Amino acid sequence: MPVPEMRRKLEGRMVIATHNAGKLWEMRELLAPHGLDVVSAGDLGLPEPEETGGTFVANAELKALGAAQAAGLPALADDSGLCVEALGGAPGIYSARWAEVGPSGPRDFAAAMEKVKTALKEAGATPPYAAHFVSVIALAWPDGTVEAFEGKVFGRLVFPPRGTLGFGYDPIFLPDGLTRTFGEMMSAEKQAIPADGSLALSHRARAFQSFARAYL
Repeated sequence: MPVPEMRRKLEGRMVIATHNAGKLWEMRELLAPHGLDVVSAGDLGLPEPEETGGTFVANAELKALGAAQAAGLPALADDSGLCVEALGGAPGIYSARWAEVGPSGPRDFAAAMEKVKTALKEAGATPPYAAHFVSVIALAWPDGTVEAFEGKVFGRLVFPPRGTLGFGYDPIFLPDGLTRTFGEMMSAEKQAIPADGSLALSHRARAFQSFARAYL
């Protein structure tokens, strides 16, 4: 994919290329201070593309490019997932698929977290279950230019799940050095961008920090 020779400041209207309500909420929160006119892929009636990439970067770029070219606007997309060391990095890019209930049914992350627990047991793994979250944010333009930014946060898994905040696998992920899971944290805490330039807490906020330094 072509990458920018010279970055253009992002301003005006743009698309958040996601149909995931949790991701949309977090991305809107991160973008809110920057005065952009943000619409979602759902707002524009854009289809949800099939994620055929073999990496987080490939899938994020695929989603961003599809939305940018369909809408004729810059588009921001995220591809993220949970990588568990004892499972060889699974569920990884298939994190959302582990939560699917049938080919067209809703996603059930309570079932997905139970699936992770079962897989760890079958693998003979014992605590602590080292894991990390990955987020790749891709910005694409209608001319096909695209650039990706990655953020990671390391920690371990806890069972049973703790907390009802956040979304996805948040209730089983305990970040290193903390005593509360992402599922026990308000979004404003998890997504906060430190004013002093230090590293944000969540994987998505860390990816956003890199993106913001380049384009906002």
